This record gives sequence, structure tokens and C-alpha cells, in this order.
Amino acid sequence: MMLPWIAAGFIVAAAGSAALVAAFGRWNLRQRTYDLAPQTHRKKSGTPTMGGLVFVAATVLLVFFCHDPLCIALTVLVVACAAIGVLDDALSISGALTRGLRARTKFLLTAFVATVFMRLLDRPEFGARNALFHGGTYWLVAPHWLWFLLGICAVVATIHAVNLTDGLDGLATGSMIPPLILFGVVAAQSGAPAGAMAASLGTGACAGFLLFNRHPARIFMGDTGSLALGALLSGVAIVSGEMLLLVIAGGVFVAETLSVIIQVTYFKASGGKRVFRMSPLHHHFELLGLPETAVTARFWLASSLCSLLGWGIVR
Repeated sequence: MMLPWIAAGFIVAAAGSAALVAAFGRWNLRQRTYDLAPQTHRKKSGTPTMGGLVFVAATVLLVFFCHDPLCIALTVLVVACAAIGVLDDALSISGALTRGLRARTKFLLTAFVATVFMRLLDRPEFGARNALFHGGTYWLVAPHWLWFLLGICAVVATIHAVNLTDGLDGLATGSMIPPLILFGVVAAQSGAPAGAMAASLGTGACAGFLLFNRHPARIFMGDTGSLALGALLSGVAIVSGEMLLLVIAGGVFVAETLSVIIQVTYFKASGGKRVFRMSPLHHHFELLGLPETAVTARFWLASSLCSLLGWGIVR
């Protein structure tokens, strides 16, 4: 059931990426490298960005080929978050705001979208189960208010964790594939075909985009893509009743986020000292001397192991 949708996502993303590389290059929609980025990243400046539009194109297929109302909710979530990313990328590219939207603004906008998504799942036709975890025949079900609040937190946290991870060629794209496969299988087995289809399309789209995003990247996903992928992953986890599994299956994204929290907290508490050479975590390993491709490969492996652990827990 999943393979045809994976193939569809791959074709849409591969063809779309090829078109965007050419078009965005002509239109000068190119990435700007920040001053605080490692020196090795300076050569990436000028690479076309906003390639995450291909994830939106793949997800929109849900509306045309899926008759489950959940498909509409998932599509709304992904498209709305991608739209926030488009605004962020556009401001950064134009130079109106050097680093795009302020972090607080982006947080509030994604929290609003997450709230709308959870309200959509509240509708009777969506059949929300208030489930947080499903292991074998056992369902961990929360009170509705708690499920609702945790759902908002899960969406917002995942979106921004993926956003932090998108710092090396192919890093976020490749790290996203294992958890999407896991949640696709889990969704199919737990009676959430919309989640399985969405995860399958996302898996194929990541693989197709990776053809152009792997090192040396010919296009970046931008916040358009990282916000869309974070929304997709969290949305599928919620509709499949496996919200808590995000912490394990998305272990790479969790580690990246924790590295930033630890770094900032310790820096302020110690008067300027650092735990890591640079955060997020992938930059720390870069500054230790590991080649970018080696860091990326290790993170892909870690993501695969985290997803295998997740599968071992829920099977």
C-alpha cells in the first residue's frame, strides 16, 4: 500500500526539484550565509533555496486521491506551516530581515496553526481517539484537554526541532526518512490510512529532494521545507495515535534541540562559557574536524537506529 505513494512522492519531488533549481537560480532566490555560520559554509551562499515547496506539492496529492477527512487536516497543517516558511525565506532573501521572521513571531504563528489543526481533529468525522501511545493491544489515552495541549506542543516542538536540524547538506532531509517510514507503517497498522499515505508521500518526497540536496547541495529546502516536514511528521504521529513516540523516533531532532537549550542556558548561567563548540549539535561535530558528509552520515544512522528502537517498542 505504501510503495505506490512513496513512488508518487519521489517523482513529484525529483521533477519539482529539478525545475526549482533552474527557476530559482534565474530568479535569484538564493540562500544567504549568516556571519555566525562556520567558515566552511561561506561557499554555500548563493545556493537556490525554498526547495521545500516540493514537499507541499507532494502533500497536496492527498486532497486529490484520499477520501479520508484526516487528509484535509494534514494538508492544511503542512501547507499552512510551509506558508510561514515561505514568508520567512522571502524576508531573508530580500534582505528586509536578515534572518527572516523573529523566533517569537515564528513560534506564535506555528502555535496558531497547530491549534487550528488540533481543532480540526476535534470534529466528529475525524474520530479523534485522544491516544498518545499504542503498544500491541494497549492504548495510552489521555483526557481530551491534555491530548489537545500535548498535540499543540508536539507540532510546535517538532517543527522547530526540524528547523534547527536543517543546517548541513541533506541532514534534515535524510534524517526525516526513517521516522516517516516508521510512522507510515504504524499508521497503516493502527487504522489511520490517511497518516500512512501522508507519511509515504513525505518519504518519497524526501528521497526525491535528496537527489539535489545531498552534498554538495544544488538547492536548500529553506524554512519552507523544514517547517513543512516538521508539521508532516508530527501530524502523522498524532493521527496515528503515537504522539509520544515522536520523542524516540525523532531522537536526532530532539538531540539537536537539547543542544541549543543546553548551550544557551549554560552560556547565560556561566557568564559566557560553552558546553559545545557551537550549537546546534551538528556544528559542534563540524568544528571538531569531521567532514560535513561524515557528520551527515552519522546523523542519518542515528535517525535510523532511533526509528528501529521506536518500532521495537510499538510492535
